[in-house]
Amino acid sequence: MNFVIVFDHPYGSAASENVPHRRSYSAALLAAVTRGLLSGGHQVDLIDLHADGFNPVTSASDLASWRQKRTNDPLAADYQRRLMAADHIILIFPIWWEGMPALLKGFFDKVFVKGVIYAETKPGRPFKCLLPRLQGVSMLTVMATPTFAYRLFFGNPIAKMVFRGTFRKMGVGNLKWYNYSGMENRSLEQRQSHLAKTERIFATRWKRVSA
Repeated sequence: MNFVIVFDHPYGSAASENVPHRRSYSAALLAAVTRGLLSGGHQVDLIDLHADGFNPVTSASDLASWRQKRTNDPLAADYQRRLMAADHIILIFPIWWEGMPALLKGFFDKVFVKGVIYAETKPGRPFKCLLPRLQGVSMLTVMATPTFAYRLFFGNPIAKMVFRGTFRKMGVGNLKWYNYSGMENRSLEQRQSHLAKTERIFATRWKRVSA
């Protein structure tokens, strides 16, 4: 299977090692997921939004193109082509102010263009997904807020935005959320244990199809 990973963290994908002030648990999760998928015989296509220098702002010309079912940002167009080849999309990012970072929000705004990524069938009706190979989406998030508090007191906004408000609205099923809360307060052994478990999950969840 071809997995497209969309990663958003200012430190980038190289910040997976335990180096103070340059370490990111999101990047460590990215490394674990990648190891797991590759060991399972899958293909991995990484979209590192910060490393790519992605501009998340939708300009007036971007919006005009969006209304015409076109994309005028070459990088956004490249992302669209890569999503078209995805069997599964994986999103990895930290939760800031109970939502996603700016680059990932801009990714949805600029890349998910009507007529390219999805089609609007009738007003008020669910959309139709135009990604021909997509079988599901996994989301891995890192936050300080305890998971139960995020669900109970804040209403689980990230799952509502990404799953209910985007992919389910497009008719995509098989959606899985993995949340890692309070990792900064855990021991190195505990953090490494969670990473090892994540690697095992992504190594075994999708069995390689024999040729």
